[in-house]
Amino acid sequence: MDFDSPTFWLSLMQIIWIDLLLSGDNAVVIALACRSLPEKQRKWGILLGAGAAVGLRILFALVVSYLLGVPFLKVAGGLLLLWIAVKLITDNSGDAHEVEASDSLWKAVRTIAVADAVMSLDNVVAIAAASRGHPELFIFGLLLTIPLIIAGSQLVMALLTRFPIMIWAGAALLGWIAGEMVVGDVISMQYMQGLDPALVQADADSPIGIKPAALPHYVASVIGAVIVVGLGLILRSRNRAHQEA
Repeated sequence: MDFDSPTFWLSLMQIIWIDLLLSGDNAVVIALACRSLPEKQRKWGILLGAGAAVGLRILFALVVSYLLGVPFLKVAGGLLLLWIAVKLITDNSGDAHEVEASDSLWKAVRTIAVADAVMSLDNVVAIAAASRGHPELFIFGLLLTIPLIIAGSQLVMALLTRFPIMIWAGAALLGWIAGEMVVGDVISMQYMQGLDPALVQADADSPIGIKPAALPHYVASVIGAVIVVGLGLILRSRNRAHQEA
């Protein structure tokens, strides 16, 4: 763990921001699943449900993090992350909140775990990408969801509702990370190396010994952020026009 690396701390801050943006609905899921439990069982339902959900996320994240090292999968992951970011801006549906109430503790925990597994792909992909190969970072990011889910998600959702610019900033961040993923794929780096060796630089931690140079890295990241914000503006404008028609 390299505490002296600016990249480590940047990744850590990005993971915290992603958690704040993408974990909000889970508190609502837990509340809905546990709403029919007896008062004494609700706290256990919340704790066990959150624990089961985070455990599943860690398992998914380990798999996703490994797969992101396979050629072309970072490109696919980057494109998926672009879609997730645009969806964060444009999705106004409440489908994630349609969770059946449970009348027993273990039914509630099962309901929470299943609902969270379905909802977790965006969070897992985003955190695995932001961790940049540091398993301790994405495990920390996923564990961080426990206090956010239990205590802070409703507050975060209220802030996002009051200050929509935070959603746009978070979506742009996901677009930035998506650009990093695409340009950091093994195939992308090999292509850039063949095109112009100056586009890559040596990196002992990379599977092929190289990483994108600063210029292509930042250009791809900016392009990813611009694509997300641009598509978000276009789609929101079209949705608004459709609703007014």
